[in-house]
Amino acid sequence: MIEFAAGTYRTLIKKLWQFSLLGIALLVFYVLAVSYNFFWLFGGMPNLKALENPKSEEASEVYTADNQLLGKYYVENRTPVEISQVSPNIVSALLATEDARFVKHSGIDPRALFRAVTGVLSFQNVSSSGGGSTLTQQTAKNLFDTRQEELRGALGNVPLLKTIISKTKEWILAVRLERNYTKQEVMMMYLNTVSFGNNTYGIKTAAKTYFGKEPWSLNVEEAALLVGMLKNPTLYNPRLFEERTVNRRNVVLGQMRKYKFLTDEQFAAYKSKPLKLDFSIENQNTGMAAYFRSVIRDDIKRWIKQYNEENDADLDLYTSGLKIYTTIDSRMQAYAEEAVMNNMRDQQKKFYEHWRGRNPWVQKNPKTKKYQEIPGFIESRAKQTARYKQLKAEYGSDEKAIWRDMAKPSKMKVFVYGGTRNEKDTTMSPMDSIRYYKRLLNTGFMSMDPRSGYVKAWVGGINFKHMKFDHVRQSRRQPGSTFKPFVYLTAMDQGFVTPCSHVVDRPTVFAHGEDNNNGPPWMPKNSTGRYSGQSLSLREALGQSINTVSAQLIKKTRAAAVIKYAQDMGIQSKDLPNNPTLCLGTGDVSVYEMVAAYCAFANGGTRVRPMMLVRITDKDGNVLKNFTPDANQVISANRAYEMLHLMRGAVEEPNGTAQRLRTQYKLLEGGNEIAAKTGTTSNYSDAWFMGMTQHLVSGLWVGGDDRPIHFRTIELGQGGRMAMPAWAMYMQKIYKDPSLTQYRPEPFRKPNNFKIDCGGYHIDSSQRYIPPKVVPEDEEEILQ
Repeated sequence: MIEFAAGTYRTLIKKLWQFSLLGIALLVFYVLAVSYNFFWLFGGMPNLKALENPKSEEASEVYTADNQLLGKYYVENRTPVEISQVSPNIVSALLATEDARFVKHSGIDPRALFRAVTGVLSFQNVSSSGGGSTLTQQTAKNLFDTRQEELRGALGNVPLLKTIISKTKEWILAVRLERNYTKQEVMMMYLNTVSFGNNTYGIKTAAKTYFGKEPWSLNVEEAALLVGMLKNPTLYNPRLFEERTVNRRNVVLGQMRKYKFLTDEQFAAYKSKPLKLDFSIENQNTGMAAYFRSVIRDDIKRWIKQYNEENDADLDLYTSGLKIYTTIDSRMQAYAEEAVMNNMRDQQKKFYEHWRGRNPWVQKNPKTKKYQEIPGFIESRAKQTARYKQLKAEYGSDEKAIWRDMAKPSKMKVFVYGGTRNEKDTTMSPMDSIRYYKRLLNTGFMSMDPRSGYVKAWVGGINFKHMKFDHVRQSRRQPGSTFKPFVYLTAMDQGFVTPCSHVVDRPTVFAHGEDNNNGPPWMPKNSTGRYSGQSLSLREALGQSINTVSAQLIKKTRAAAVIKYAQDMGIQSKDLPNNPTLCLGTGDVSVYEMVAAYCAFANGGTRVRPMMLVRITDKDGNVLKNFTPDANQVISANRAYEMLHLMRGAVEEPNGTAQRLRTQYKLLEGGNEIAAKTGTTSNYSDAWFMGMTQHLVSGLWVGGDDRPIHFRTIELGQGGRMAMPAWAMYMQKIYKDPSLTQYRPEPFRKPNNFKIDCGGYHIDSSQRYIPPKVVPEDEEEILQ
């Protein structure tokens, strides 16, 4: 009996060993089969190259010239960091909650796996029994999508089997990750790839989004909250479910106490702290220079396409983690945005008051000379909206249904000056929304270093989130009198006048057919509607923006010659009219090209194309492209300096249109010199200001997005009132900044051996040209 029992026991032990060895052999075979896709049953694995260089979608980052992060381009907002850049509180909370044995296992933790299985079999709560996935397994899952179609084998469509196979692949990848990387590297792969909700990926972005901090400065309760969110970022969203999120945070704190990262006293103290968020979603609508980033995005995409074709590469703006270094200066950009917004807030207040009780979309009655509201204006603009086109596709020819929906109120956010982030919640219909936004004035501002071509500041409008149309490069409007310097330049360079010449302010008529004047005889008027009959120096005439003088000059040069000079200087527009009206700035141009063209005056006659990008590197810092200036001498240095002298008249002459820069804004102190030009178009639809100093050229436009929307008086609608204050405030801020000494006030630098022989004229110590007392009356003498 005893012998029988002993034999049975030995047989049982032997069979158990056999079954165990067979099980181990089958497990090894199964793992190998999955690894090598045996008979194409299990699908492929990520290749070794992918494992050695695990890819995650990394946001491309845009930096200023002074190395400040300007913004990002991304599908998933993710910016990787190193372990040294992460608070120890994050590491402690993560280990205590997700994988306490992380430093002891090799990718797969049998103890945790056994605990998870027994927990499920005994119907315990998952959180109480603990999960089976290690941090390394979760990292493998985040980095390599084993469920994707191309990695799915013949068994990949069997419901239960496909899950088991996928999990097996994650285990295999986890072991391989542990072999290829250190524990710290694996942990950072996890922290850099995991989702925290609200399109926020990685610990760096999460710290910025939820607490406005860098990841190394997170305290204990903040770290616990973020780690707690990892279980389910939607369920534990602190903005939506505060109480639930706090409870989850306290669970993490309890785990930290359990594993001795916190004492009992510390746990009690942190557990009682309230939730304190500094939430700000980082996206393409927010941050500094949003319009600028939207403009260069298309430029960068074109470069990436060319780079990929030439190098057989697969760069992507949104996922490759490129580092894009721009010419923008963060300080100057901040000053520009502040100055522009302060000016626009002031102008909008005046505009509302000016049109109180009336709609501002008007046209002048040719008979009564009074402004009348344009019938059907809002309806015509509504038909251009995406909402109307969507309803048109839905309802077809049923116009009543379309307009009924367009008049239906709904909750929305609209832009306002002030409020929370310059917007407020309200209820409006789409039609009311159009009426609201059409009452807003808009603007475009650009500032550029004329020597390097570096664009230092760019403000494309009043609010990118709600109005994405860029008014610097995308918009083109009539420049008015800011175009006159090109007329003066052409006349001087072709020898019709000199800087010493005088011209009489008197009516000038262009007959039908003269210089492509296809209409009736045309006689331009001054802004005042009067002619003084005085003999004015070119400096006085340009400084006071006398239309008749520009007309007399273009009568000599012809419009075609002026167009040629303007294009040589940097005007790219094809809409310049080849007729005498060009002398009053009737051709549409952009702020971008006007600033670029004016830079040639301040840069000794050398035109430098605007530069916005300095270099682009890959995510590891390898330079992919260096951008270099494109410069070309277009006029002589002497001629450029003469033009600066003429345009200084707007600031320095008694009746100059920009003399408030000297009297009100005190910008000529310290020996500073400013060359400037104001511009105002017909019906005051467009207000411009262009200002130049030795080291900086800046310009801006202000007006309604639609030309019929404008002030009705020159007192309110002129460039010197609507646009110039923003330029003045911007320069004041720059001059007060001790870190921007390169833009300090100073005179314009004369070219070497610069001389002007004016005969009977002479130059006093202030560089003003003083004419003789006798004024010639003959026209040939007037243009001497």
